[in-house]
Amino acid sequence: MAQYQHQQPRLNRRGSRGFSLVEVLVASVVLLIGVISVAGLIGSTLGGTSRSGYMNQAASLATEKLEDLNRYPNSAPQVTVSGTSVGSLTSNTITGGISYFDEVYFSPSQGGVEETTARLDSNGNTQYVTTTFTPGGQVSTSAPSTTPPAIAGETAFERRWVIDQDVPVTGVRRVTVLVTLVNQTIQPPVTFQMSMVRP
Repeated sequence: MAQYQHQQPRLNRRGSRGFSLVEVLVASVVLLIGVISVAGLIGSTLGGTSRSGYMNQAASLATEKLEDLNRYPNSAPQVTVSGTSVGSLTSNTITGGISYFDEVYFSPSQGGVEETTARLDSNGNTQYVTTTFTPGGQVSTSAPSTTPPAIAGETAFERRWVIDQDVPVTGVRRVTVLVTLVNQTIQPPVTFQMSMVRP
């Protein structure tokens, strides 16, 4: 019987060589570009999520202020216009002892929320009132205080409003509220403006 001798196939030297330095560098650059792109996408998504949360708070504050101003009777000094308009969207305005601006501070506290509102009293002094909303649904309000809240860890918004007489038509008043986030560095800045028309 003939003996068969098993021979190892000869390896192709060209196919058995490793990666060249140039190939490794090109693969590393491609991988690096991919990782940087994913990191940029994650950062952009997180920034957009944060911004939309602040916009949601600003929209709620604008709606809340419009509802407050709409509760006053037509003859109340808070919604009465002498001339063509009263208030300002660009500066803190006080006319006839009535302020057309306030500040709102939000502070998360153990699952609840604290909302501090700054207003002027009849003597022109700033008064701070804190309302606490607990996770269980309880709401409590503090007595007015002249001590401002600690800004650290809080989200601060400024609200300004203007009331225009006979706009958009004669016989009605347009109330416009502008809410601005003041203590966070979000670009572009977070602002929200809303209007309503009342008699």
